[in-house]
Amino acid sequence: MTIEDLGELDDAALVARHVVGDDGVAFGELFRRHRDRMYAVAIRTCGNREMAADAVQEAFVSAFRRADGYRGEAAVTTWLHRIVVNACLDRLRRERTASVRRAGDLGEIDLPDRHDHHAATETAIVVREALARLPEGQRTALVLVDMQGLSVAEAAQVLGVAEGTVKSRCFRGREALAGMLRPAADDPRREVLPGGPRAEGLGAAGPGAAGPRTGGPQAGAVGADGPTSAAERPEPQGAS
Repeated sequence: MTIEDLGELDDAALVARHVVGDDGVAFGELFRRHRDRMYAVAIRTCGNREMAADAVQEAFVSAFRRADGYRGEAAVTTWLHRIVVNACLDRLRRERTASVRRAGDLGEIDLPDRHDHHAATETAIVVREALARLPEGQRTALVLVDMQGLSVAEAAQVLGVAEGTVKSRCFRGREALAGMLRPAADDPRREVLPGGPRAEGLGAAGPGAAGPRTGGPQAGAVGADGPTSAAERPEPQGAS
């Protein structure tokens, strides 16, 4: 079967062909088809391009090796989203543990210089830090629903929770973000913080974001944070 023929198969057929055994050719097509959208999920979950690329690499290798565990009860994209999100959370936990161990040496902590950047960069830093302070459940729900555009039902499948739980996490996450991002009257950064007189728009993840949707775009549509060149895209080991 040629590459062109593989392009005619749907995702489930590609997984089935890979499980039967075709030297990774079918999985290579699956990877090419979904790597960008999975990278977009990873970078918004991790907040770091290098960590996101590593998480996607790890996730696709895991999917390659455990494809026989896919039962077809959910879409392949939902299955991949779940693997990618779990890989991201694992890396974030490991990084958090490492950061705590290094906390005694302030020289190793990279603190951003907030005085040498444009107001938009200032806002982005504040929003990213606020998002990172949310509990994992709320953060991942917001990333999937408000940033990545998944419907509530799709996000629930990815996270393995009820739809009501996703809605609740999104609501609590937005409320928490609004509280963290609302500048105090005496805050010298009030002019550039979200909610201040000159604040830039927050995008979908801001406090003013729309509520959870029950029918959104296709799962994992690629956002602006997706890789723009082949050099940025992680390649899985053994998936070619």
